[in-house]
Amino acid sequence: MNQTKTTSVNVSLGDRSYPVHIGQDLLGRGDLMLPALVGDQVAIITNTTIASLEGGCYLESVRGCFANQKVDVYDQLPDGEQHKSFANYQAILDFLMQRRHNRSTTLVALGGGVVGDLTGFVAATFQRGVGFVQIPTTLLAQVDSSVGGKTAINHPAGKNMVGAFYQPSAVLADIDVLNTLPLREYTAGLAEVIKYGVIEDPDFFAWCEANSAALAERDPQALIHAVKRSVEVKAAVVAEDEREQGRRAILNYGHTFGHAVEMLTGYTRYLHGEAVALGMVAAAQLSAVQGRVTPDVVERLIDLLKAVGLPVAFPADLSEDAVLDAMGMDKKVLDGRQRFIVADSIGSVQVDDAVTSMQLRSAIAQAVLSK
Repeated sequence: MNQTKTTSVNVSLGDRSYPVHIGQDLLGRGDLMLPALVGDQVAIITNTTIASLEGGCYLESVRGCFANQKVDVYDQLPDGEQHKSFANYQAILDFLMQRRHNRSTTLVALGGGVVGDLTGFVAATFQRGVGFVQIPTTLLAQVDSSVGGKTAINHPAGKNMVGAFYQPSAVLADIDVLNTLPLREYTAGLAEVIKYGVIEDPDFFAWCEANSAALAERDPQALIHAVKRSVEVKAAVVAEDEREQGRRAILNYGHTFGHAVEMLTGYTRYLHGEAVALGMVAAAQLSAVQGRVTPDVVERLIDLLKAVGLPVAFPADLSEDAVLDAMGMDKKVLDGRQRFIVADSIGSVQVDDAVTSMQLRSAIAQAVLSK
């Protein structure tokens, strides 16, 4: 067991603070997981892909940390965003009740964002709240969805419409597991990494530009830095605004457009990170339409997204009317007014709830032409 390659970031939320451990060889680190347990019951929730991967090696490594606990494993969750559903939420609740789990149990989410979001919502609602540990196995989940306490399932009318703010007691981000991710899944996660540079840290954005090849090639040291800096930015924002009453909204840069694309394409054409990349381009184009940024800022973002293999051209087969209608159902609508995150520069964004339909149509049209 290698304990020399670990760094940690603390999410500061008073008595609900928790560590995010980042490094290599973490899945078998009982010393990092055991302090996060509530009692002697553990339920590991994972999907069929993780359970079958290389003979279940990831699952067995995690399970081996709990030699003195009663452990149950739910490994029947299908892989894919469309399975973050009411049906699977109930299936996990049924499993916990059948196995007689109680308020002293701890749920361990082993998987990507779907597993983490779904397991987190179960943890928030089962027995009015039980222990919860995140072990994200995708880059996107490591830098975004596993940190900050947003848990949810999808509704036919929109993504993440049913959920709760519920913080984990620990997060373990083992970058070694990223080596087994399919290229497309890995690349999708880089969208969220790049987002943190856009919203908060121009130096990190420049670092991503300079290290785009290393990131695309999954260089371990580049990944540790990228994950750590991403988590640091998100942790600071969450500590300031846990329930998205203000500043936390900047974390949604590109997501309003991206969620609309996901919903209109049935959550099957694009991975979440790919949709976020498209959404960031549209948001950048909106910022340019408003005169907030110059075209070269938009081009920097497009060039970086392309350099790591992400899509940049908004889907031309989605009508502007359909996109606008889909965004009207987005959960970020506040008091009947749609909020958009717009950029004033690389590293500085703000919330704008006075965006006009004409501006949106122009931004979408420009995003379709991005190349």
